[in-house]
Amino acid sequence: MNPLVRRVVRRSALFVVALVFIAALWEFYKVVGPEDGGALFGINILPRSNSRAMPHVWDMLSRYGRPELRSSERKIWRVVLAGAWFSLRLSLVGFAIGTTVGIALAILMARFKVVERGLLPYLVVSQTVPLIALAPLVVSWGGKLEVFGYEWPRWLSASVLGAFLAFFPVAVGTLRGLSSANPASLELMDSYAASWTQTLFRLRFPAAVPFMVPALKLAASSSVIGVVVAEISTGLRGGIGRLIIEYAREATGDPAKVFTAVFGAALLGLAMAGLVAAFDLCAMRNRPKEAL
Repeated sequence: MNPLVRRVVRRSALFVVALVFIAALWEFYKVVGPEDGGALFGINILPRSNSRAMPHVWDMLSRYGRPELRSSERKIWRVVLAGAWFSLRLSLVGFAIGTTVGIALAILMARFKVVERGLLPYLVVSQTVPLIALAPLVVSWGGKLEVFGYEWPRWLSASVLGAFLAFFPVAVGTLRGLSSANPASLELMDSYAASWTQTLFRLRFPAAVPFMVPALKLAASSSVIGVVVAEISTGLRGGIGRLIIEYAREATGDPAKVFTAVFGAALLGLAMAGLVAAFDLCAMRNRPKEAL
């Protein structure tokens, strides 16, 4: 069997095993856990295990095959799939913007150490801003922008918030990767009178790939989080975040319905990270491996 195919099959099998383990752990807690919650060492940390708080796994999965509303024949899996597709497109735009900004900042910080010392702390602080409070502000600012007759669409605000979470891991991971080049190789490039730009693209970026790929996976998942939170905060229709809000209102009478949208958001994050992993496998499959 092809080593690449074997690797994909092994990882897929481990993923399925992990899902089965989580489902079994969920059902096990429903059996042994207190229905109304409980305390551990005097602290109320045990969640409720009743069917309203923790529906059975098979109830949540079977809900996909039933209509979304009693008065409609549209299956809920179609609604969730449409919402996930809408949010996926916004996440891709946010991921592209965040990746571009993150790589540009990493190059700038790698080129000028004074920029790194002055800018990096502010990048860290930027990730402490509560996104749920920032989302209405971005929508308000974007609604007033108009460049060369192009009006800022409302969906772009959600993508910008996704980029806000995506750029940070890319900037930090790329910066670390650009700084990881072998000093001997850097001296060799200097001996060839190579410019900084030539060293960047021929030495530093190839050395940064092992650091950039995990950062890009994290950024892809973060862009989904940003988009979903933006949809929830701003009420943007059509996405998976809006479905979570709508289904949460029915949690008392139909608790399994809420988890259909939550699972859709989780699979959306996995799909974004999977796109990065697939690109890494295709782009780096012929790269020679370093000997130990």
